Amino acid sequence: MSTIRVTTLPNGLRVATDTMPHVETASLGVWVGVGTRNERAEVNGVAHLVEHMVFKGTPTRTAFDISEQIEAVGGHMNAYTTREHTAYYAKVLKEDAPLALDVIGDMLQHSLLDEDELSRERAVVLQELGQAEDTPDDIIFDHFQSCAYPGQALGRPVLGHPDIIGSLPRDALVEYIGANYSGRTMVLAASGRIDHDTVVEMAERTFRDLPAPTDPAPLDPARYTGGDFREDRDLEQLHIVLGFEGVGVHDPDYYSHSVLSTLLGGGMSSRLFQEVREKRGLAYSVHTFSGAYEDNGLFGIYAGTGPEKIGELVPVMCDELCKVAEDVTDEEVRRARAQLKAGMLMSLESTMSRCEQLGQQMVIFDRPLTIEEMVEKIEAVDAAAVKRAALRLRLKPPTVTALGPLDGLEDYDRIVARLS
Repeated sequence: MSTIRVTTLPNGLRVATDTMPHVETASLGVWVGVGTRNERAEVNGVAHLVEHMVFKGTPTRTAFDISEQIEAVGGHMNAYTTREHTAYYAKVLKEDAPLALDVIGDMLQHSLLDEDELSRERAVVLQELGQAEDTPDDIIFDHFQSCAYPGQALGRPVLGHPDIIGSLPRDALVEYIGANYSGRTMVLAASGRIDHDTVVEMAERTFRDLPAPTDPAPLDPARYTGGDFREDRDLEQLHIVLGFEGVGVHDPDYYSHSVLSTLLGGGMSSRLFQEVREKRGLAYSVHTFSGAYEDNGLFGIYAGTGPEKIGELVPVMCDELCKVAEDVTDEEVRRARAQLKAGMLMSLESTMSRCEQLGQQMVIFDRPLTIEEMVEKIEAVDAAAVKRAALRLRLKPPTVTALGPLDGLEDYDRIVARLS
């Protein structure tokens, strides 16, 4: 019997709950189906700045009240912005769920966007940008994204650019909220010791002041191009991402790419970890990732290594990707599928994981996905599907991004030739 129920309110807000009767906590939040990709280029970073600013006070709560009221009951609250979604969430004891919902609802409907607070928060985000720039294994992924999708919303950084953030006016935030935040773009997700009908009743009272439903502007189709970005920095290590066009969330090969990522670089038994770290000692950190968007995706390999090792590391990365397109054992695939299933099933023990999964699924698919459905799709991936996924990655030019001492890193055309 499913523990998940969904109700759509007259204002378009979807309320999705996942009841866990044997826990003492509740996690809840609002997932908004817009993010950096919904920004205009001249206000890049506004989605993330809005996420910060809604915590800075309403007519009935100061910025301190918002955090203090949740922490006073032992709960915690946070938010994040991605390229396609924004989330505001809290975890509290079950009896404090009404308080958490009231605070989040107040923030999202009645934020003052005070000019003085905005001035201070711009400075905070600029500090966040500076910290990212000083973290090469973090900022390299922004460079990778912009190199893969040049001149597109999908390629712009979530944090924005310092010159834009430093002067972003309040009107830009008001305009972005008005165009993108409404019941139609939002999902209220809750998981834990909660009752669906009660949450619906609370939502009807709490979200009375949502603006009239709006449809965000259509997204520009993703246009992956690939390319080469290198920045010579005085660092101990060279950080490199070798990436490819992946698949979107609705693509039939989505789960095949997930299994491929796990098999190739998703754990200590993966091919890359064994070959790069265990056998050759070329890097401390090496892993793969498969990121899916609405209509496209990225697949990549990240590694950090000393300049004396890079000449050997990149050929190994290319060779392992080519090998997996030619020969994959059933045992490797079984192991990768087991890792994916275990991670998914273990997350069911966390109210926050279940809440986040439910919110994301409702925003992306407009319905919850059952565990049985996801397990069935993972189990359907066989060795042939993994090899096809690996071959598909090489249909378009790769994206090579590198930060650090560049001596010894072979040129882009040579890397392309290795993957041909």
